[in-house]
Amino acid sequence: MPDARRIAYQGEPGANSHIVCAQHYPDWEAVPCASFEDVFAAVEPGPGIEPSADLAMIPIDNSIAGRVADIHHFLPGSGLHIIGEHFLRIRFHLMGVPGSSLDTIRTVHSHVHALGQCRKIIREHGLTPVISGDTAGAAREVAEAADPTQAAISPPLAAEIYGLEVLAEDVEDEDHNTTRFVVLSPELIQAERGAGPVVTSFIFNVRNLPAALYKALGGFATNGVNLTKLESYMVGGEFTATQFLCEVDGHPEDPALARALEELAFFTTDIKVLGVYPADPFRA
Repeated sequence: MPDARRIAYQGEPGANSHIVCAQHYPDWEAVPCASFEDVFAAVEPGPGIEPSADLAMIPIDNSIAGRVADIHHFLPGSGLHIIGEHFLRIRFHLMGVPGSSLDTIRTVHSHVHALGQCRKIIREHGLTPVISGDTAGAAREVAEAADPTQAAISPPLAAEIYGLEVLAEDVEDEDHNTTRFVVLSPELIQAERGAGPVVTSFIFNVRNLPAALYKALGGFATNGVNLTKLESYMVGGEFTATQFLCEVDGHPEDPALARALEELAFFTTDIKVLGVYPADPFRA
C-alpha cells in the first residue's frame, strides 16, 4: 500500500462511500467529490496538475440495483488500477429535523437508487419522493430547509453529521442490500500469488465473428477457472463493437488462469487487466 493519506469518494460527508472509506482507511483524509468524473480526476488529473487524492473508493455493484452506471465507462480509459475491494451492507434511516415525526413529514428526499430501494416505507406513509444528488446530500438539504414536512432517506452517519432525528431505522426493502466498492490507484499494485484468495478483473473486446464470445470463454471452462462476473456494453457508438468486463477467481500467474487468458487472446482484439487484488472476506 502506498504512503498516501487522501482517498477520494463521490458524494457528501455521511454518504455510504464516506462510510466505507472511514471503515477501511480510518487514518486517511476522505475527500468528497461531486461526481464520479471528479473522483477519477482527483486521482488522475490532466497534464501538469497535481492529484488531490492518492486513491479512490468507487461503488461498482449493488445487490439490488446491479451495476453502478458510468463506472464501467470511466474505468477502461482512466489509467487507474483496481487494488482492492470492500463490501458494505447498506443501511438507510428515515430522518427529519428535530421536532418532526412520521405524522408531520410529507416528502422524502434521497438519491434515486435509495428511493427505489425503500419503496415500502414511502408507500406506507404516502410520502412524495424527491430526487437528490446523493443520499448524504439529501440529509443536508433537509437540515438546511428546517421544514418538519421534509424527510431524508440517508445512511445513519448523515443524521449525526447534519443534526437530524432518526424517525425510522433500517427502512430498506431488502436486508441483503449490499454494495461492492473497489479501490483505485494510479499505481499498479498486484496481490501476491499464494497469499490468499485473489480476484482478477480485466476487459476485452471480442472479434466480430460467429460464436466468438463462446469460444473466448471456453478456455475458462476447460481450465476450471471460476468466472464470477461478465458484463457487456457498447463502445464508440458501434453496435458491432462490444466490450466485456470480466472477473475471475485466481491470479494471472496461476497455470490454469494463464492458459485461459492465453486462449482468450485468440478470439479477442485486446485484453486489458484492470487489477489483481485480494478477495474481500465477504465473498466467502
